[in-house]
Amino acid sequence: QVQLVESGGGLVQAGGSLRLSCAAPGRTFSSAAMGWFRQAPGKEREFVAAISRSGGIRYYADSVKGRFTISRDNAKNTVYLQMNSLKPEDTAVYHCAAALMVGASRRTYDYKYWGQGTQVTASS
Repeated sequence: QVQLVESGGGLVQAGGSLRLSCAAPGRTFSSAAMGWFRQAPGKEREFVAAISRSGGIRYYADSVKGRFTISRDNAKNTVYLQMNSLKPEDTAVYHCAAALMVGASRRTYDYKYWGQGTQVTASS
């Protein structure tokens, strides 16, 4: 069982910032594209951002482009999501996920391993 562990969620006012982190086992992380997804109450899980193994390919959902930045530190087996200018509609549980693939993906079904999630709440 591969465990992904997210941290960094919390409660902020609209316009504020948070940085999420996700740690993965070394063998998995080095072979995986990484993604962030989110799920708000009563809604389906949706794609937020993804990054390839080298970091050379990055994808973002239109709703977060220009505000969120995904990055990874392969020496620390950690992927990050820097979230700026948070809006109330960004409120959700954020999950990181790992896909054993070349490149990166926006598709939920490409991701084999998932973290339990961390709550992000942006209050108005």
